[in-house]
Amino acid sequence: MPVTASSKSYRVGRSKTGLGLFATMPIKKGTRIIRYFGPILDCRIPAQDDIENKYLFELNGRWTIDGSVRKNLARYINHSCRPNAESDVRPRERKVFIRAIKNIEPGDEINYDYGTDYFKAYLKPIGCKCASCENKRKKQRAEARAERAKVKARAERKAQKAGAKSANKGAKKQKLNGKHFNGKAGRAKA
Repeated sequence: MPVTASSKSYRVGRSKTGLGLFATMPIKKGTRIIRYFGPILDCRIPAQDDIENKYLFELNGRWTIDGSVRKNLARYINHSCRPNAESDVRPRERKVFIRAIKNIEPGDEINYDYGTDYFKAYLKPIGCKCASCENKRKKQRAEARAERAKVKARAERKAQKAGAKSANKGAKKQKLNGKHFNGKAGRAKA
């Protein structure tokens, strides 16, 4: 049986993506952190199937947990593409536990992967804001800036070379008796 973390091992706090759940004590890998709970909805009942909020956790094709109740602190756990926790879904018991898949240090945000359906519906249109995606975008922006700087430097060097060539052409033209001489052999016309 996995160890369950005490309720004092996490707190709700401000995150880059809104509110999040943060560890206040070290949480070992494999420890149950919190239970995701709320009213159980039956998808066969049209009134319950039409409920839409972003705190719905699907257990299977029929049952869904509505986690929008205020006492459900697990609803504050944010998505991450490189999570430190995962959901342990038990459809027969109609329960969901969030457990650590890495050792979590105090102050670390607890997060898990919401899955492809949720990602495509809610996160992809606005862009994933998890730390790993933010770092990836930051790296891509830095690479794009460096590439633009290289292109600009190349264009400036090319412009300088073109300016130097035109200056050399102008230097070749000499005046001879008030007439322009292009360096060709022959007589200058008077």
